[in-house]
Amino acid sequence: MNQTRAIDQTVAALRLVRDKWGALLAAVEAPPTAADWPPRETTGFLDKVAEGPLLVEDREPYALRAHPAPLNLTAHDAVVAVENMLFDLADTCAAVTQQHTPLDELHRWNYRTHQGHGSRTAGAHWASVYVEGRVLGEQTDGPDPLFAPLPGWALHEAHRVARQCADRVLRTLRHDERSASSRYPCPWCASPLTSYSASGDVQRITCSGGPSCSAPVPLDLDGHRVWERSDMGPLLALFAAAMESGETHDEQACAVIGS
Repeated sequence: MNQTRAIDQTVAALRLVRDKWGALLAAVEAPPTAADWPPRETTGFLDKVAEGPLLVEDREPYALRAHPAPLNLTAHDAVVAVENMLFDLADTCAAVTQQHTPLDELHRWNYRTHQGHGSRTAGAHWASVYVEGRVLGEQTDGPDPLFAPLPGWALHEAHRVARQCADRVLRTLRHDERSASSRYPCPWCASPLTSYSASGDVQRITCSGGPSCSAPVPLDLDGHRVWERSDMGPLLALFAAAMESGETHDEQACAVIGS
């Protein structure tokens, strides 16, 4: 894989985990049902998460803090698994990049020892931020760099683990999510759109056009343009315009964007 693409995908996956971490922790405390996910009692909370970032930087790592018995074992297992994968990945990155990093450097990742948990006490958020810095090659230039560049094999490992973490988080939060083909194609590239719903509400819409689609929304981990709930307003407005005008063909639906 192209190195630049690997870096971009790794960073995107790490940031997705951080963005969704608060919602995943909330899911641990809400029992799921086969027909309703996310649970109705947390729907309002997850809506607020979609409206803006949930700050979880100061939360202790899940595995190290006291908490009641989980009501959602699937979410509990995902939190523990992702947290441990990020901690182990940070250990790997540290082993090959900070041989000459001062022991008192604040940006350093400290290993777990028999004397304590090291940087793991700062939680999954800091582990993700640390790994992202190594992947991006931060603080590796100048006459006295703090870190050595991440070698190719370690970048490959970071890419693999970060995507696994992001996929685990998304699969857990989207349990029992249902998909359906959209009546209208993408207004930007005419590719098929797919909507994903849970609890009776559309949670996201993806375009199969890939990076070539010019829609002003980010790419998901599969390379599809994705509209999350907070981003759907402009797209739904275009759908409404297409419905009012009676447009049914790809070329006509695409033309709506310029009207």
